[in-house]
Amino acid sequence: MNAFAQLFSQYDIPGAFLVNIELTLWSALFSTILGVMLLLMRISPISSLRRIARGYVELFKNMPLTIIMVFMVLGVYAQLKLSFSTTFATNFFWLAITGLSLYTAAFVCESLRSGINTVPIGQAEAARALGLNFWQAATQVILPQAIRGSVAPLGNTFIALLKNSTVAAAASVATETSTMMSEMIEYHADLIVPIFLTFAFGYVILIIPFGALTTYLSNKLAVRR
Repeated sequence: MNAFAQLFSQYDIPGAFLVNIELTLWSALFSTILGVMLLLMRISPISSLRRIARGYVELFKNMPLTIIMVFMVLGVYAQLKLSFSTTFATNFFWLAITGLSLYTAAFVCESLRSGINTVPIGQAEAARALGLNFWQAATQVILPQAIRGSVAPLGNTFIALLKNSTVAAAASVATETSTMMSEMIEYHADLIVPIFLTFAFGYVILIIPFGALTTYLSNKLAVRR
């Protein structure tokens, strides 16, 4: 037991969780922006935009996240020489955020699209009758209602994003939880079970309140007809 307690002084476990939280928050922000753009393209009257958005969503929905993360390092960084910073740790951190954002945006788009299905078609017709163009109708009438109807799927998407942030190890982010857990197990093989339970319960503690908040907001913002 003393050996396990010493791990908390030897390793910055809360700091590792903080890195994953930072990865999640930044990725949630960028994936939401990209996801909304993809959604507007998918419902656009321009067929070419719809095809591009649909192709993007289908591509990233069906591609393993690990492959994307490895490509960010071996393809984007090593081959294309794209760098966000001269500091290795910062550079790989933002490469991981880029990969997570590109991947999650496809699911954000689909979550919002499910919310659009809850908006009566009469809303769009009324917007057109008032003389609103597509952009105005989408952003001022349809999208606000769609967001209210997609709180639950969006919440599930961001919960999955938090768990997916552990894949950042594939992008050489050396300070996040999965990397730290692997290192701890490698040097303290006799403590595998308590180490595993520590990180597992850490994510449970993070995710349960977020899930409860999602449920509350979903019920609070639900459109009642």
